[in-house]
Amino acid sequence: MGLLFYGGNTEPIEIEDRALAHLKVVISTKLRRNESFTLSWQHPADGPTGRSTIWLHPSIPLRFVFSDPETPPLSPEWMNALANSANANGGITLLPEHLDGN
Repeated sequence: MGLLFYGGNTEPIEIEDRALAHLKVVISTKLRRNESFTLSWQHPADGPTGRSTIWLHPSIPLRFVFSDPETPPLSPEWMNALANSANANGGITLLPEHLDGN
């Protein structure tokens, strides 16, 4: 399980390593362009119900921590879907990966 540390919060946001690796690329690209946006996700089934959203801005510190030392292969289709959601009014929505068109 990967961890996203946001701002001065000491409690991380848990995101599966593969999803976090894809998010890292999309988020880094947007922040490098000095773009601000939101990131939203649904809470995991084993936690409280609901969803969360954070505001991402180049001045807010972020740290990505991965449990796996190796970078997973990245899916261009998934990154494109995440990037498209990042450019929409609602910001990035953590979308599930769809493999082989499923």
